[in-house]
Amino acid sequence: DAMAANATNEGGTNGTIRLLTNVSGLWLVQQCRSAWRKEGKEYDYGDLVKLAEAAPSLRSFVDPNEPEFLVPGDYPALVRGYCAKTGQPVPEDEGSVIRTILESLAMEYRTVFERLVKLTGKSLDVIHILGGGSRNRLLNQLTANATGRLVVAGPAEATVLGNALVQLIAIGELNDLQEARRLVATSDHLKHFEPQETSLWHEAYLRYREL
Repeated sequence: DAMAANATNEGGTNGTIRLLTNVSGLWLVQQCRSAWRKEGKEYDYGDLVKLAEAAPSLRSFVDPNEPEFLVPGDYPALVRGYCAKTGQPVPEDEGSVIRTILESLAMEYRTVFERLVKLTGKSLDVIHILGGGSRNRLLNQLTANATGRLVVAGPAEATVLGNALVQLIAIGELNDLQEARRLVATSDHLKHFEPQETSLWHEAYLRYREL
């Protein structure tokens, strides 16, 4: 079942093991930004989030795991082409393209989340988003909507913080990994996103799965 779900194991500190499945993630947004820069349109990630927030929701989706989305290219054109060939409304402007990508990622996160729940046999009520992606407030909210779970975003500098915590354990400033995790959990930098419009999102998720 794990092999069929494309799940693997990743070693961590103190002998921990993480069950892992990779998703393309914000690579698609990076490629769109690069394509628009070549056209003389310079957007930072905050600009793109604002444009996406103003765009219509739940109109079209792409499968971020399609081979065409795994290599560099003109991603705005690829997104439009995918929507056209699957009979969906074609996103024309920048905001609609980014909205399509972010909502598609949220739907794929739900797909992977449900697979991991099935594999582990555990009931999981919270999704943690770490690293740079935790700064994308729109994607965080869309993920909460799509999965129907509370999303806790942060810390953004997760790798640096994790390194520091392991060193603090090593020199005896922290007792163990559990204490380090509690320290992070009480941080003021964590943001919480509650699910919204879950029935509407569930209907859209069924459309996404048909792709």
